[in-house]
Amino acid sequence: MKADLTRALATVGGLGDHLPAPGTTVGSLAGAVLYWVASLAWPGAPTAVALAGLVVLLPLSVWACGEEARRRGVVDPHPVVMDEVVGQWLALALVALVQRRPPGFRELIAAFLLFRLFDVVKPWPIRRLERLPGGWGIVVDDLAAGAAAGALALALFALQAR
Repeated sequence: MKADLTRALATVGGLGDHLPAPGTTVGSLAGAVLYWVASLAWPGAPTAVALAGLVVLLPLSVWACGEEARRRGVVDPHPVVMDEVVGQWLALALVALVQRRPPGFRELIAAFLLFRLFDVVKPWPIRRLERLPGGWGIVVDDLAAGAAAGALALALFALQAR
């Protein structure tokens, strides 16, 4: 049962295993959709949505991704995409926290694209974070990519507002 649970969480219900798109894109899209749905459910509480999601997703993803990687015998298996969910969530959470409102469509698209860019390119020091042990190495590089994506999105929005 534990193996089934970790697999379901780490692959986001099997999305990472079964969809034709690259798993990282699927995981990022799942994270954006999850954040959007949570924001619609509680539109008056963007800070609570952002922080509650991170409090739940971060430990769950470190545990599930680490366990599934161990089970598969691969350091960071491609079907494991929960790390992308939490990284995408962080990018959108930063936007919501600074703007003090749920992200709109423009913010969702910008954060999604910037997160994908940082997750694929992994500029220094993001790539080095993959060396952390277990689930931490799988998740923390995506958190750094999410932080960079959220910060850059906010900077671009601020420049556009001028």
